[in-house]
Amino acid sequence: MEPFVLKNQSYLTIESWTKQFPGLSAGITTKRGGESKGSFETLNLGFHVGDEKSSVCLNREKVAELLEFPLNCWVGAEQTHDIAVKKITKADRGKGSNSYEHSFKGTDGFYTNEEGILLTLCFADCVPLFFIAPEKKMIGVAHAGWKGTVGKIANEMIQAWGREGIKPEEIIVAIGPSICEKCYLVDERIINLVENTLVDKGRLPYNLIEEGQYSLDLRELNRQILLEAEVPNQNILSTGFCSSCNQEEFFSHRRDQGGTGRMLSFIGWKEITDRL
Repeated sequence: MEPFVLKNQSYLTIESWTKQFPGLSAGITTKRGGESKGSFETLNLGFHVGDEKSSVCLNREKVAELLEFPLNCWVGAEQTHDIAVKKITKADRGKGSNSYEHSFKGTDGFYTNEEGILLTLCFADCVPLFFIAPEKKMIGVAHAGWKGTVGKIANEMIQAWGREGIKPEEIIVAIGPSICEKCYLVDERIINLVENTLVDKGRLPYNLIEEGQYSLDLRELNRQILLEAEVPNQNILSTGFCSSCNQEEFFSHRRDQGGTGRMLSFIGWKEITDRL
């Protein structure tokens, strides 16, 4: 069953989570329903891609209104395709919400157990990983392109939560809309790095297409890394949505040859007062 459900033209939610856990907002935006023009049509939420800043800010205000999660409660990052994850507190609210310059530097994952914070990251093919340990109220999100994936950012989050006293079996993970294996072709250099990442060589997340060219399933590779980190298989949800195949719904860096906008992954607990 597809975990990501379209709520309106502008975003999808992880429906089973938002139904099961009151006050949780979690999902990813689409490319529709915004103010951006040209190759950024229309709901571009990335400041760093060459779009008009005023359009991005308007788009973010629209999403904040749709989610009923004020923009001054958001946090954002200068994502560098690395594996640094950061714990966020209420003191951090607003950083990166309305400008790229004031976002967290060199960060590709956020987590928190506090209410009133919306953790956000930008995507256009890379894999968004959503984490929740409901008993401990811990939530998180990570950005896993091929570099972050082979660097095991998924495991980095599990280890960080372990230091918070959270066991892998307490963690549920959702693997979000991203480029599928049919659309993602890579060379042998990347496959060599993937092979070094794999512990279980039984199910390879890639296929040889022709000499020196492979299709790579980044979602499956992240699933294997999570299993290796001892997250139970039944605790891992995975989407069927491809950012490249679904041209009407999503931006795709690969498909659009770099000239494109960014979707926004989001996860946060609304404050109790907001739910009354």
